[in-house]
Formats: sequence, C-alpha cells, structure tokens
Amino acid sequence: MEAAQEGPVPAAAPAYPRHWEADVLLRDGTTAHLRPISPGDADALQRFHVAQSAESTYLRFFSVMPRLSERDLERFTHVDHADRVALIATSGEDIIGIGRYDRLDPDEHGGVPGRAGGGTAEVAFNVADAHQGRGLGSVLLEHLAAAARERGVHRFTAEVLPQNRRMTSVFAEAGYEVTHAYDDGVVTLGFDIDPTERSLAVTAAREHRAEASSLRALLTPRSVAVVGASRRPGSVGGVLLADLLRGGFTGRLHAVHPEAPEVEGVLASASLQDLPEPVDLVVVAVPAGSVLAVVRDAARVDARGVVVVSSGFAETGPAGLERQRALVRLAREGGMRVVGPNSFGLLSTDPQVRLNASLAPDLPPAGGLGLFSQSGALAVALLSSAARRGLGVSSFVSAGNRADVSGNDLMQFWEEDERTRVVGLYLESVGNPRKFSRVARRLARSKPVVVVKSGGSGGAPPGHAVRTSRAPQEAFDAMLRQAGVIRVETVHQLFDTAQVLLTQPLPAGERVAVVGNSAALGALAASALRSWGLVVAGEPRSVHPEATAAQCRQVVEEVFAREDVDAVLACFAPPVGGVDTDVAGALAQVAARSRLTTVACFVGVHGAEEALTAPGPDGGPRVVPAYPSPEEAARALVAAVRYAQWRQRDAGPRVDPDGVDAAAARALVEDALARVPADEDGRVALELGADAAARLLACYGVRLEPSRVVVDAGAAAEAAEELGYPVALRFADRALRRRRDLAGMRGDIATPGELQRDWAALTAQEGAGGAPVLVQAMAPPGVPVTVSSMEDELFGPLVSFGLAGDASELLGDVAHRIPPLTTGDVADLVRGVRAAPRLFGYRGSPRLDVAALEDLLARVSVLADDLPEVAQLSLTPVVVSPQGLRVLLARIRLSRVERRRTDTGSRRVLR
Repeated sequence: MEAAQEGPVPAAAPAYPRHWEADVLLRDGTTAHLRPISPGDADALQRFHVAQSAESTYLRFFSVMPRLSERDLERFTHVDHADRVALIATSGEDIIGIGRYDRLDPDEHGGVPGRAGGGTAEVAFNVADAHQGRGLGSVLLEHLAAAARERGVHRFTAEVLPQNRRMTSVFAEAGYEVTHAYDDGVVTLGFDIDPTERSLAVTAAREHRAEASSLRALLTPRSVAVVGASRRPGSVGGVLLADLLRGGFTGRLHAVHPEAPEVEGVLASASLQDLPEPVDLVVVAVPAGSVLAVVRDAARVDARGVVVVSSGFAETGPAGLERQRALVRLAREGGMRVVGPNSFGLLSTDPQVRLNASLAPDLPPAGGLGLFSQSGALAVALLSSAARRGLGVSSFVSAGNRADVSGNDLMQFWEEDERTRVVGLYLESVGNPRKFSRVARRLARSKPVVVVKSGGSGGAPPGHAVRTSRAPQEAFDAMLRQAGVIRVETVHQLFDTAQVLLTQPLPAGERVAVVGNSAALGALAASALRSWGLVVAGEPRSVHPEATAAQCRQVVEEVFAREDVDAVLACFAPPVGGVDTDVAGALAQVAARSRLTTVACFVGVHGAEEALTAPGPDGGPRVVPAYPSPEEAARALVAAVRYAQWRQRDAGPRVDPDGVDAAAARALVEDALARVPADEDGRVALELGADAAARLLACYGVRLEPSRVVVDAGAAAEAAEELGYPVALRFADRALRRRRDLAGMRGDIATPGELQRDWAALTAQEGAGGAPVLVQAMAPPGVPVTVSSMEDELFGPLVSFGLAGDASELLGDVAHRIPPLTTGDVADLVRGVRAAPRLFGYRGSPRLDVAALEDLLARVSVLADDLPEVAQLSLTPVVVSPQGLRVLLARIRLSRVERRRTDTGSRRVLR
C-alpha cells in the first residue's frame, strides 16, 4: 500500500530512458502504449482515478478516495525515474493502467553492492475497470521489473488486501517465486525479479498468445470495410471489393465511397464513421496523403486492424518514412495492427471465412500451406505457383513495407492454426532476428518452416526499417539452422520442399532407396543424394524402360519392403505423350500403404501428382510429390531429411554454467566505460587491458593464462622464473603475430639459456626490434581454436567458433550461433566446422577434451548475452588438449550501447 499524502515532492521531473517507452500487445490482441508518467499527465490521471469504482480505489489505496488531492497528483506524476518509477498504459489520450515502484530504505531491506539505494522496492498497480482481464497488469509488471533491474532493484514487495485476488494472481502467474506474510489484515508479498527460466517462459507464452490473437482478428474478421472502393474499372479499391465478393466472404461487407450509394452491389457509406456498425478489418486503397485520416476513423469505429494497399510511404524516401511512422503510431494508439503499407493484401481459405482481401483475382484452393511475402510482386508468383502445383493454402499475408505485422506475427498465429501444416516465408529483410530465431524455433518443433531470403544478412529493400549489420553473411544461415528452419534459394525450391512436407511423413532417417526404369536416371539420383550427404541404400534398382506396370509394381514392392530404408526416390523416363498412369498408379498405391517418405521424378513432366494419388491408411488421398528432374526430387527429399533430423535431436536445456557472477561483471563494465570520455561523435569505447580482461572473464568462470609483457631479455628471464618453465615467447603486438614473414612465437623454452637464444632470434627479425614481447607459461600440446563473440546492432550477440589459423582465416571455416544457447546449440557449434574431426581423434590423433571446449563456449555465450557493451571478444588461441584447455590470449572491446537490443525480456511491438 502507498500512503498517498506522505513523502517529499520532487521539484522537477528528470528525463527518463526513451527505451522505457513501448507499444505492447494485450491478451485480446489489441495494442496499448507504455511510457513513464510525466507531470503533464495530472489531468489524465485524475480522470482515470475518478472513473474507477469505489471497490477498485479501496483495493489500491486501502481507503475511499473519490478524488486525488493536488498534492497526490503532484507526487504521483513527479518521479525521479530511479528510486521512484511509474509507468502508465495509454489508449489514445486516456490512461488505462498504472504500475509504479518506490525503492525502500536500504538499511531496512538490504542494498545492492556498488549501487546507490536499496535493492528492494514496493510495487503497486491499478488497472482501469473497463480494461480488467486484458493482461495489462502482467505487461506493466514485466516492464516495471525491467526498469527496476536497470536501477539496481532486484526484489519487489507489495501490500495487498486478502480480497484482491486479481492482483495476487498477477504476481503468482508471472513465473516468480512469491512469498506471503499476513499481518493486521494485510498480505505482504515478496519476490525476486531477476529473470528465471520459468518467468521467461511465461513472458514468451503471453507474447505468443497476444500476437496470435492479433492476427486471428485480421484473418477471421466478422466484417470488412473497403475504403477507396471505386466504380472505376481497374481501380485498386474496386478490384479489392470485387475480389472479396468473388471469394465469397462469409461476413458482412461494407464499401466506403464519398459519393456513390453503392459499389459492386454493396451499399456504400461516405466514411467509416457513417457505417451502420463497427467493423473488424479496414482495407485501405486511397492516396497516401489520405491514409492517416482513414486510420483515425478506423480507430473511432473500433476496428481491430487495417490493411494498407496504398503506396507512397517509406519506399519513397524520408517524407514517406515519416508518413509511415505516423501511420503506425495512429494505429497503435487506436489499438489496431497494420498490414502494409504497400501491401498486396491478405486472404484466408477457411470455409468459415473465405476472405480474399487481396489483389489476387481468386482464392487459391484450401490446404495446409501458410504463406507470407514481404514483396508485392512476389506475392503474385507465390499464389500462382501454389495454384499451379495444386498446393492448398490455409492463409496468405503480404507485408509490403512491414511497418507493423511481420513474419514473426504470422508464425505465432500459424503455430495455433490447425489448418496450417507447413509455413513458407519469402523474406527481403528481418527486422528482429533474435525474436525470429526464438519464435521460429518453437514453431519448427511442430510444423516445418521454409524460408526464401533475398539479399544478404543485413540488407533491406526500400521501405523496410532495418538496423545495419556488421555480422558475417553466414550469420543469417546459422540463425536459420539453429532454429530448425529450412533455407532454400528460390521460390521454386520453396514449393518443391513444401510438396514433400505437405504430402509425406517425415523421414525416419537418411537411408534412401532409388528405384525406376532408367539406370542413367538412377545413377543421377544416387549421385545427387550422396552429394548432399544422404546414404543410398544398396544399388539403384531399375527395370527395363518398356517394363509393364505389373513388373514395375513388383520391383517397387521389393524396395518398399526393405528394413534398411527410410525413404524412396522413384525415377521414371515416361513414354512419349506423358506419364504412364499405370506405372504411376502402382507406385502411388504401394507408397500410400507405406511408412516410407516417397518422392518421384518423371523426367520433363510437370503436374504428375494426379496420377500419383492413392488412398492412404486413413482412407484419405495420399499424394506422391513429383518433380521433373532427379536433382530437384533429391534436393526436396534432403530438406525433409535434415528437418526431420533436427526435430529428432534433443536441443537440451538452456546453458547455465556455474560460478557466474553477472552483477560483478556488470559493475566492472560500467566502471570501465565511466572512466572513458566520449569522442567527438559522442561514442564511448575502449579495449580492456590484459588484467581487466582477465577479471571480466573470471566473472564467467573463464581463466585467462597469466602473462607478462617485457621489452628486454632480462625482464623476460624474470618473467619466466615467475611464471615457471617451460615458457613461450610471442609478440605482444597482434599485427606482428599475424605477419606471415615473421616467426611470431618461440615455444617449449625450458631453460634460461634457451630463453636467451630464442629471445635473440625472435627480436632480431626485421621490423621486430624493440617490439614488446609476451612471456607465458607453455600450454600442453593440443589443437589451437578461436572462440569469439560480437554485439551486432541487428542480430544482437553472436558467438563464433573455428580452428585457429588457415582453416578459419583463409577458408572461412567458422560456425556461428545466436545466444541464448542450449546445450544442443553448443554441441552443434563445435561440430559445425568442417575441421571439427581434428577434435575427435582424426587419423589416430588423440581425442581432445571437447567437454571443456563446450563449457568454454557456453560461458562465453552467457557473457555475450548478459553484456551488450562487450562489442567484441576474441579468445585466440585457445589450446584444447586431451585433458582440459588453456585460454592464452584475450581481446575484449567495450562500447557504450546506443540502441537497445530488438528482443528484450519484456514484451513490445517494434515500430
């Protein structure tokens, strides 16, 4: 409880961190805006308070308070954003929820080392009666806890009345361990607010439900209004209205036209506000300059979403970008989601909806493929390709400029959508790779995700607001592999892959039998399968090209009866005139009764699936996907095999190494950055010295081998005595160590005499005179590897691994993963480089301590995830031996973070 009249009143309101502002999705899929309170909110706060019921006011303040006094208003709206923080949730100009904390006396409740004030704060919430049950309390708690942690508060307490079960449940259901104490009619709750695996899972689940709900409102509307509907032939608005009618939309359809009484037989209104009823979805096809007014009207009629087909936004330049930002801002203030602008539209083939709010003339056939496209032009190709192949679509969304609704939102929806069995995404950019990886990974555990990505890892077409990236091109592919996503190069390959995933069971393994009526085709198919790493079971079986259907069936049945086969690739050279339907039928009938994944190739023939359909065990039709070449069939099958293997593999728990002191690491980093003045551009950056780097690594349980930097032979001898023989000498300057014309290291130095000789040889080289030299105890024999991390503006933390030397530097043999990592991710990271066999006893060499290496990678990944200020970390060489490893050199560069990561621990919808 908070005593309303007590406490000092600050004289002025300080500025607050801008990243504390956020647009959020609520439980029902609508949006709200969160921001810190300000003195200018006094009138809105009074309106909020007066509108509350007497019961709500009593539960919050433990007394009846019809109005807030002037002193109350000033105290509640003047906060210092450190010891006293208040966040408000707004809808339009109205406050609909408040969450606040006040830091308690550190002498009574315990302080946090290295920080001013105490580590405990009292927290309180108040949600408008009209907005109860929408999840406002939980989202306010998430953001308030994140702000509190930034200010050194790590525990919340709250005093609630026993009957305030709603508030008690907000804390209990947030995933925290809550303690209870009862005294004098009041329950005191307490809980630590540092994220736990359970609290993060709760947050992710709530985010998933809210985002899925927001898309459900767009794809299953009960009513649709087309603004810009026109009688003019070929007009975009007229086409959209006609497509909705022709598609057989099952809901109520409205047209908005400033003058016409009806359009395409649909009664028209002059504006959205003149409609006879509220609408769920507004489709906008008016000039760009008129879109904002339409969105304002849409908010006034309580629309859940808008589809903006109009162009003239960010793709046109700075003025269009500002118009696009205003569009999103208006929509969010009105609680709506935006598809577009510059969108091709969206559609759903659900027979209960039959929604075609797109520029596609006809609804595609209904089926299990969910499609998402960022490109309007590619949207046409995607839908036409699906129709041509007879692949049924569950729903389709064209994001256009992706100002709001993105592929992440669609994946959240499709995970819940029973009609969607395979997801296909055409991406031109990824605005939030960390979230994409997290959402796609969860979705891929139940449904395959196939992605076509144009451009590089950080590129974006005009109109897409994407942060720049310094990450290597391979980072995007690594992210997809980590998430179990199937990456293909073309739209054609996307549908090739979707065909087998939609029509066949997933392969149980990688053993493939090849059968057909052409030895040459069989050899091509086998060669393709082997080139992609699959195992060809036995020799390809082949019948004579003129064999009868009965003879073909006999050989096919023999192949399907084998116990050492997981999949079958059937290749046939059809006779003149097309597919031999008897042969195709025989194959289809055998395959339909089998557990084996089956693909077929009828050379040069497209659309053979009709002849390759037979009743499956459940009585429904089962189709064998057919391809015009053995290579295309093999590639689709390989994608299915690799995806199935990913599904079968245990990802393991999130890594949680012992001996980590994240608070000490945070204090060390902040102290180091505080000592460095900003440069002329306002940036703060530095490279840690060896001692500071060792202390930071030690916070994560990583030991950096001690070393001494010397400039003469005498000092080298003293350092060697201190460190203990045998020792190694190497140039302290990284540039000298990397020069190929210099022998930059001398090792296995066992005596002072050897030291003197090696010192002379090392420093006598041209260009090395007077250069500082590093003296270090000699590591046991092993394989040198490199472990590194970087903080990328787009991807966030990126951890990389490779074998040191030419393998990684010349051949680019480096594996990448995006934290947070699981134990399975770490194992894949080690085994993801082509030179990995050297770690596992290659050609009789000793097997190295891979467990120690995986432990090091786990610790570095946690460091990188915890500390975005670590701009670059490089541990090289790390010598891995049969028993343990040694980290010999470390390079750590810190930088003050100017922009927050795109995927934080609290829910938000990015602008």
